[in-house]
Amino acid sequence: MIKFIPVEELLPLRNAVLREGKLTPDECRFPTDNVAGNFHIGYYIKGELTSIASFHPQKYGQFEGEGYQVRGMATSAKFRGQGIGTRLLNFGIVYLRGQKANYIWCNGRKKALKFYLDMGFEIVSPEFDIPGIGPHQVLYAKIQ
Repeated sequence: MIKFIPVEELLPLRNAVLREGKLTPDECRFPTDNVAGNFHIGYYIKGELTSIASFHPQKYGQFEGEGYQVRGMATSAKFRGQGIGTRLLNFGIVYLRGQKANYIWCNGRKKALKFYLDMGFEIVSPEFDIPGIGPHQVLYAKIQ
């Protein structure tokens, strides 16, 4: 089941997957976690939070219209490869279409590029490094 959740609910999974459990959940907050228009979604299986994603309004480059950045997308290791992340991101995209957003983008980790490319995103930047996290590229998808 996918539902909208408060940021506090996703912080432990964000820490476990994206920061390898090295931080406190509070240290895993993003500055954009509470901006106007932001939302967080989670995928639950039998009451367990298995996958998360956060979305906030943010334009990128010269792309026209209303843009949203997806951040902090993560799926618990024991649930990977089951299509959960795909269903979660699709839910977010459908919701954003209803909100009249024009495109979505993200800073995708190198190891997640295939996931985003398979979801219809395209790479729109050279590779860059986020210190302490690793290589990334910006990916973009038009949603309407």
